[in-house]
Amino acid sequence: MIFGMFGRKKTASTAGDSDWPLQGPRNEAALTVEAIINGELPILRVVHDASDGGWQFLTGNQVEEHQAKLVSLGSITKLDPTVLELADLPEGWYAERKSVASAWQRSQVE
Repeated sequence: MIFGMFGRKKTASTAGDSDWPLQGPRNEAALTVEAIINGELPILRVVHDASDGGWQFLTGNQVEEHQAKLVSLGSITKLDPTVLELADLPEGWYAERKSVASAWQRSQVE
């Protein structure tokens, strides 16, 4: 886990939002970095935390905790809809890719 800030379990998606594939509602907080929000760098690493079930959307570069930004899951999927391919990523796993054109490779966090 890169950022351990929430210490809470996420809830199932909200009622009436049956087309939403991710665990947790669209407005649930997720962690990312400013370079992703600004469109400067793509999402190349996604972590689904084992400790609190939270999501992290990262560039693949080294990240310091002070660089963390909170966004909603819904806003991340608007920035990069391909992260929806990871809706079934189990807690305690991460996915990486070399570029936005590459396939996601999944691994369990050690």
